[in-house]
Amino acid sequence: MTPSPLHPPAATESILVIGACKSGKSRHALALAAALAPPRKLFVATCVPRDDEMHQRVARHQAERGPEWRTLEEPLRLAEAIRAHSGEADLILVDCLTLWLSNLMLAEESLAGLDRRLDELVAALRAARCPVILVSNEVGAGIVPENRLARRFRDAAGMMNQTIAAGVDRVTWVVAGIPVTVKPQTASWG
Repeated sequence: MTPSPLHPPAATESILVIGACKSGKSRHALALAAALAPPRKLFVATCVPRDDEMHQRVARHQAERGPEWRTLEEPLRLAEAIRAHSGEADLILVDCLTLWLSNLMLAEESLAGLDRRLDELVAALRAARCPVILVSNEVGAGIVPENRLARRFRDAAGMMNQTIAAGVDRVTWVVAGIPVTVKPQTASWG
């Protein structure tokens, strides 16, 4: 794997930016968007702030984005939001898929329901008429959680990330603020 140069998204390219918490993935996604410099930018926020600390995080992220972004809060119907807005936006940035998954699980979505939603999201990405950048957390690199709900979430997040990674054009892993291209990867055998 090699460090990713900052290549803006192509006309209808979908990109997954994945990494651990505080790895710099959201900052990298914003840098990709800035490199494209589209006039009509849509930020799809999946976070449902439930306490003061989350409200502060949301405010900080909004300030980092700046006023030129239009924000759509969509905690559950992500595929529908992309389908509805990809024709009127020049770029869509979704932050983040793991919060979206958490919202679905809290809404008591079944595993079959989660699979259906993922299939719908991949189909919406493939049909999108503008670039779509998605941010997600890699949660499976740590210890095995001790409680059933946390293990279920970790497993579902791993499957979600695999499904989305297979369905997008480009995957960038961000570690310690450094973006690394995972897909497409050019093999060098020598």
